[in-house]
Amino acid sequence: MGAKKVLQVAKRFCTNKEIRFSYLSKLGFYNRMSDEQYLSRLFEYSLGYKLDLQNPRTFNEKNQWLKIYGYKDKYVELADKYLVKDIVGKGIGYEHVIKTIASWDKAEDIDFEALPDKFVLKCNHTSSTGVVICKDKSKLDKPDIISEMDKAMHTDYSYYRREHVYSKIDRKIFAEEFIADPTGKDIDDYKVFVFNGKAQYIQVDYDRFTDHHRNFYDREWNYVPFTTCYPTNPDHEVEKPAQLEELLRLAEELASKTVGEIPFVRMDFYIVGERILFGEITFYHGAGIERFYPEEYDRKLGDMIKLK
Repeated sequence: MGAKKVLQVAKRFCTNKEIRFSYLSKLGFYNRMSDEQYLSRLFEYSLGYKLDLQNPRTFNEKNQWLKIYGYKDKYVELADKYLVKDIVGKGIGYEHVIKTIASWDKAEDIDFEALPDKFVLKCNHTSSTGVVICKDKSKLDKPDIISEMDKAMHTDYSYYRREHVYSKIDRKIFAEEFIADPTGKDIDDYKVFVFNGKAQYIQVDYDRFTDHHRNFYDREWNYVPFTTCYPTNPDHEVEKPAQLEELLRLAEELASKTVGEIPFVRMDFYIVGERILFGEITFYHGAGIERFYPEEYDRKLGDMIKLK
């Protein structure tokens, strides 16, 4: 089917421009479009206003600017979920790094017999996909897991959002230690927003597998009335971590020792008992296409990113 015919079919069966754009993108319809053109179209379809790369003002606009003009080669190994562990260990201490058990270059090489009863499988170049949490190895459908991981290994998840820092990662599958909260509850993510070297906000995602919510807090753990992507609940009090000061210190220290002077980066951690464990480094929060509620915070956080 020719390109013109594909476009006609897509327009006929999908009136939602954002969904249609995603569909055509995955078919490679926009492969020759420049990053500026492509991201401008994706941005407007996703957020409802035009992207201004010449004079970016909002948080999301500046994230798009950083994708195109702020890229550095050293970011690739920092975005690599496998390689970054050693960098983090050298930077802030290996006690903050979740132990890697084994790694493989191909899904069919995964040695399940050598793995403990509980573990986590990950691809080093993906985000929420390409992840398997195993709490009981005896119940694993191994052929299904191999198929799932093989698909993830052969998919460039960065292309649709033009996050080239992730597309350049040398892909690998690895197994790491299964981490459980001693109380039995789900482990909460603490995603620290670092603006020009200073930790300013902490995003906490909770009830992720039942009724996903997201609350934001400032450095003093005051609730901040905005969210992105998921609902927020001011009446749901997320307990202030006893290690809050240490969490903020580690986020700033890690940013300083890895990315250096960068207008914005997100440092993700878990708190398990008394341990603060590194999660990942995220360069473009929500790929720069997550709506803010209320909208004014898109500009408020954008003002905090100082581009050079």
